[in-house]
Amino acid sequence: MDKRPYGNTGEMLSIIGFGGIVVKDADPDESSRLVSEAIDRGINYFDVAPRYGNAQEKLGPALESYRNDVFLACKTRERDAVNAERELHDSLKKLRTDHFDLYQMHGMTTDADVDEVLGPGGALETFVKAREQGLVRFLGFSAHSVEAASRLLEAFEFNSVLFPLN
Repeated sequence: MDKRPYGNTGEMLSIIGFGGIVVKDADPDESSRLVSEAIDRGINYFDVAPRYGNAQEKLGPALESYRNDVFLACKTRERDAVNAERELHDSLKKLRTDHFDLYQMHGMTTDADVDEVLGPGGALETFVKAREQGLVRFLGFSAHSVEAASRLLEAFEFNSVLFPLN
């Protein structure tokens, strides 16, 4: 599996990632088989989100024995600090890990999204605090709007952006 540098972080990530939604509703044996097969094929980038049904609960146990060998990304759609922190800790628990390699604000689309996460009591406060505490290594966001992405990039030095291209 080809790997490419993740920016200037020193991390090398597989060009194909494992979307955690794949194990949504899978039984534990199937989840473990899929994760094991992905790792055997050289995939080291795993991505999941609370909005993917029960995928976190399924991916956590399947990934647990490989955790030190993979890059684990998670996301939140929570826009305020309190709920973003609650969801972060819930995701860490469900995924049976003490940290995420990448934590992302998910689906940043509107000016209201950007205003809330950047404002006082916004999710960015939780993200920065979590990085300082070692709960996350890198910070990012996914966006579905050029305007929202541009505003976020002007406001903070994120490590990465997920943006759909067609």
